[in-house]
Amino acid sequence: MDQAQTLRNIIKFQNQNYQANARVIAVTSGKGGVGKSNVSINLAIQLVNMGKKVIILDADFGLANIEVMFGVIPRYNLSDILYKGKDIKEIITKGPLDIGFISGGSGIAKLVNLDSEQIKRLVNKMSELESLCDVIIIDTGAGIADSVMEFLVASPETIIVTTPEPTSITDSYALLKSLSMHPLFSNENCKIKMIANRVESEKEGELLYEKLNLVVSKFLDIDVEYLGLIPQDNNVTKAVMKQNPVSIIYPNSPATKAFENITKKIIDSKDEIPVAKRGIRGYLKNVFAKML
Repeated sequence: MDQAQTLRNIIKFQNQNYQANARVIAVTSGKGGVGKSNVSINLAIQLVNMGKKVIILDADFGLANIEVMFGVIPRYNLSDILYKGKDIKEIITKGPLDIGFISGGSGIAKLVNLDSEQIKRLVNKMSELESLCDVIIIDTGAGIADSVMEFLVASPETIIVTTPEPTSITDSYALLKSLSMHPLFSNENCKIKMIANRVESEKEGELLYEKLNLVVSKFLDIDVEYLGLIPQDNNVTKAVMKQNPVSIIYPNSPATKAFENITKKIIDSKDEIPVAKRGIRGYLKNVFAKML
């Protein structure tokens, strides 16, 4: 039996008697510095405030933004499951409001080179997240690197963070173009949603979405939904400097209220998630799809 068939059998076996409970949402951006990780963290906080249990997977292996913003240094990362035999609970670091986060570390970069036994171990361990949380937020790297694309094409829901800067708009388009050209991407099976970050008004946020969506709808086979805006707010900068999320340290700030509104929209969403992409196991199955 070749390796590909072995991997198919692993996934098929592990999907038996499996109930996918956790919602998986990837957060990404066309370029760095647009507030992607800040969005991930504050959405997580608002989800917790609304009664959800949340775990963030920091899949941006080049930068440790989540731990820096939480002001907590993780003892272990994803690679410790693969190479040190750690359990899933051991690699989860607790942040504010008991939000869990998993540092990808070097393990993220090595995912595409795993053998069948490592995949089996990783899928088994990560599947335990289903009983530990309601929502898993994948904070991906920025840009169009292959490692980022693999995480996005596997996700049933992707949020792209864009700012009014011309480079952010063009890079967001470049990311969506690369995603649309990926052989495993399906517009029907992956919901793309945009957040306009650091805008001066509701009108600017809507215009930013319309500007991006105009070229996307004209040239790409992708539907992009507008989730809403996060206003330009000095409290966000102050919160980052204090390594304390704005939703906690400035609960009445304009940015916090905006995160709350967007989170309500996410919770109220009636999107139908394809069976093959439900839960963390479905997500990992699609991450490894090209190996199958």
